[in-house]
Amino acid sequence: MQATGSTTVTLMVLLPLIGWRVYMRFRRMVGRQRLSKVRPWITLIIFPVLLLLLTLAAHQHVERLCWLAGAVGLGSLLGIFGLSKTRFEPTKKGLFYTPNAHLGIALSLLFVGRIIYRFVEVYAIDPAAPHDMNDFARSPITLAVFGLLAGYYVAYAIGLIRWRRRVLRAKRRREAVDRDVADDYMKEDKPTT
Repeated sequence: MQATGSTTVTLMVLLPLIGWRVYMRFRRMVGRQRLSKVRPWITLIIFPVLLLLLTLAAHQHVERLCWLAGAVGLGSLLGIFGLSKTRFEPTKKGLFYTPNAHLGIALSLLFVGRIIYRFVEVYAIDPAAPHDMNDFARSPITLAVFGLLAGYYVAYAIGLIRWRRRVLRAKRRREAVDRDVADDYMKEDKPTT
């Protein structure tokens, strides 16, 4: 009987986790969802940190950094475009938004395609070769895909935060006007002595 290799065990553990994350990402990028107070801020913290780490890992190869920077710029433009195609809904139950389905599907497929290619590259083409975390920063295509997604998510998160602030500011103004009108009404209604 042949012993199971550590890469096979790792793959068996990672595949369900990655499958679940891809499914959740796909659902989030396509369907209507409630705007979280925290999630955009987490995006604004995590993606720039990951970009910084990738920049440090690839700092000796300017051409890779150019791929990453170009993809972040393109992703930011896609984020702005995605915001223009997003349907925003301020309701009494909360703030909701529905991202553009076509853009969400395209980005999800790009993400899934790159993950599948990376698994094939690591586990099927040369499984005996040693692999480490720096392999991620060695591939300009991987850097470009990550940069595209990071730029998109950061720009989109900034847009969601700005929309939330505008809606809440407008709500506070309406409530202040309503209070002022009610106060004026109460003053007019009081009998003078």
